[in-house]
Amino acid sequence: MVHTLEFQGISKYFPGVKALDNISFKAQGGEVLAFLGENGAGKSTLLKTLNGDYQPTEGKYLLDGEEAHFKTPHEAIEAGISVIYQERQILLELSVAENIFLGRMPANKLGVIDTRKANEMAQEIIDQFGMSIKATTKVKDLNVAHQQMVEIMKACSRDNLRVICFDEPTASLADEEIEALFKVIERLKAEGKIVIYVSHRMSELQRITDKIAIFKDGTYVDTVVTSEVPEQEIIKMMVGRDLGDVYKNLDKNKEIGEILLDVRDLESDYVKPVSFQLRRGEVLGFSGLVGAGRTEVMRAIVGADRMKAGEIYLNGEKITNRSPKEALDHGIAMVPEDRKEQGILANLSIADNINISMLDQHSNKFGIVDEKAEVELAEESIKQFRVRTPNRDKKIVELSGGNQQKCIVARSIATMPDVLILDEPTKGIDIGAKSEFYEMICEFAKKGMGVILISSELPEVIGLSDRILVMRGLQIVGEVPGKDATEDGLLSLAMGE
Repeated sequence: MVHTLEFQGISKYFPGVKALDNISFKAQGGEVLAFLGENGAGKSTLLKTLNGDYQPTEGKYLLDGEEAHFKTPHEAIEAGISVIYQERQILLELSVAENIFLGRMPANKLGVIDTRKANEMAQEIIDQFGMSIKATTKVKDLNVAHQQMVEIMKACSRDNLRVICFDEPTASLADEEIEALFKVIERLKAEGKIVIYVSHRMSELQRITDKIAIFKDGTYVDTVVTSEVPEQEIIKMMVGRDLGDVYKNLDKNKEIGEILLDVRDLESDYVKPVSFQLRRGEVLGFSGLVGAGRTEVMRAIVGADRMKAGEIYLNGEKITNRSPKEALDHGIAMVPEDRKEQGILANLSIADNINISMLDQHSNKFGIVDEKAEVELAEESIKQFRVRTPNRDKKIVELSGGNQQKCIVARSIATMPDVLILDEPTKGIDIGAKSEFYEMICEFAKKGMGVILISSELPEVIGLSDRILVMRGLQIVGEVPGKDATEDGLLSLAMGE
């Protein structure tokens, strides 16, 4: 059976924000439909409305011709709708099998859960996906990429599946896992399932999708056939302007200064001895496959992981960072890859999230906070980083992923660091916001900051970096000048070819 899903006049209002405005279009089984739009355009909100996380203010949707309304995600799942969000929705203390069959574990005739059978069934699914993990492993012991794959396997294992939605599914996946995911999507498509795919990676959309539904500022613009419309035209429809080649148009810093950060034989439980230097005004890229050790090097530098050996020199002086707070005091700020777990303070406002690193500076000797200074910093940051929000008091968790990321960067920049470490800073961010981030990174470098950029997107690391260090097997295996770097060359180094 080929399934159909139709949105009819869907609107969703939040206090001060019209997140969705009269959305109407149709999705059909047997094809992959992308949702494309800038952060805050309404893509995730529409998925949450479909999934029962939110209730639409107006409008309705039809599933296989019948009006559907779900008060909870559980009701949506029972009707055959699965949504896999950017933020992981898994239970870390349970095993892979327990997560895959959560709420529907196989049982024997006496009603006792049959763990052995669950493990066998889960392992079959894992093997179909080509994953090198065990059904009995606790999810907390898996890396981020494998945790994401567990969520995908959980959704695909449901017999009643009619609609499956992927929200930035490849953001944390390695190439091997992306290939496995694409094979699964092709299978779901062949089975007549409705596959909705949210991504900002245009190369992925060109490869895996049949059509693209474009959103802008909470409204539906149009649906186009992927193969029939040029990429630049799609981007123009999405952002309302022609971005051209975002890398060629960048005004990069041309005055690289003296050595700012000198890392010598750094070693931790998670990385082999690593040495490198960062100069003032330089953007130093770190490239490599997932698991190569890029993040682990930075975590050791800022004191999130304990250094077993090695030395760190900043501005010629030896420093020791026993915690990220101590690193921040020394002038090294890190924007982590995992926004949800390590970046945002979900229940606090935008203003509180931006100001949290400035409490010492904004407090007098009695610990009384200068509220005026906090308001000024929050307002200035919202304006400078173009954060889309009705006001500074909105909870940060209610923002789109890209706007959350802008707030985290604003928090780091407020401390005026010498070294800024950006770990996958544009993960899950639309191309319009990416171009803004790229301009910001160039501005940071021109102000004399040393920027370390970790990125799995090869065009990004090549387009922004003055030098690129490539990691493989928890150590640096090569250095390439940015102007000489190619995707093939970096991949060859990263894979050891």
